[in-house]
Amino acid sequence: MKSPLLSLPGAVPAEGVDEGVAAHYGELFREQRALADGTGFVDLSHRGVVTVTGDDRLSWLHLLLTQHVSELPVGEATEALILSAHGHIEHALYLVDDGTTVWAHVEPGTQEALIAYLESMKFFYRVEVADRTADFAVVHLPAGSIAQAPEGVVVRETAHGRDLFLPRADLEEFAATHGPAAGLLAYEALRVEHHRPRLGFETDHRTIPHELGWIGTAVHLQKGCYRGQETVARVQNLGKPPRRLVFLHLDGSDVHLPVPGTDIRLADEGPDGRKVGFVTTSARHHELGPVALALVKRNVPTDARLLAGETAAAQETVVEP
Repeated sequence: MKSPLLSLPGAVPAEGVDEGVAAHYGELFREQRALADGTGFVDLSHRGVVTVTGDDRLSWLHLLLTQHVSELPVGEATEALILSAHGHIEHALYLVDDGTTVWAHVEPGTQEALIAYLESMKFFYRVEVADRTADFAVVHLPAGSIAQAPEGVVVRETAHGRDLFLPRADLEEFAATHGPAAGLLAYEALRVEHHRPRLGFETDHRTIPHELGWIGTAVHLQKGCYRGQETVARVQNLGKPPRRLVFLHLDGSDVHLPVPGTDIRLADEGPDGRKVGFVTTSARHHELGPVALALVKRNVPTDARLLAGETAAAQETVVEP
């Protein structure tokens, strides 16, 4: 869906999966600083919105998700995954229950496949699943923001800020009273800084939760059976995920950022050395300079100097090997 906020002064459209909202509004670093200071908002109206209603909604979702949600308190935010039978990540959901409905926002364009899976698992449970993307837009208020959510709007509050499920018809009015707007590039730079993985960016067809540090935040290790749990338990007990997420400080003298998918190699072996990983997300940070997240093989030494393409990179450990 194309956001009406693309008509704001200076708006430059995002591309790829994030098409439909603004990448920035002309001042990338100013927008980042505003978010870091707890001011402004981010238009995430391109994300999918899915609701689950019915008396059995929490107990039913508890059977399907990696997170413990059967007794999820009203208003408490959580996140959860849906795994394949082999334990690979298929969906990431960012949830809150308002007392009658579970609200979730998901990656753009993934809601149809998610709903199809949920519908196939309803059986005799008293639940109704709905795609509310056409009616509700996700808006993010950064941590520390003193802005008030409009009355009646469902809010999902975390340490990183508040996600509002705003009626889509109210988006322009919200922007007029809660500015300044910050683009998705600013939001993504802060996501990279905080080492937060994103489905489709830090994941591929074989990613498992342990590789990204999603254990604890999105996977509950003490809950009952769900699809893919065997893989989670095996890796937890053996402690050997095949890859691990790292945070990279990139050489700031390079003009261009390494694009997602850029090969990671050991600096000691040079640009023609063996591939040990790949860049997943890169960004320009207002304080840290060029940074990135990457997946590397588990046995890459934590102090090894790396090359992202031809760009020198120093790593910080996110997931222990």
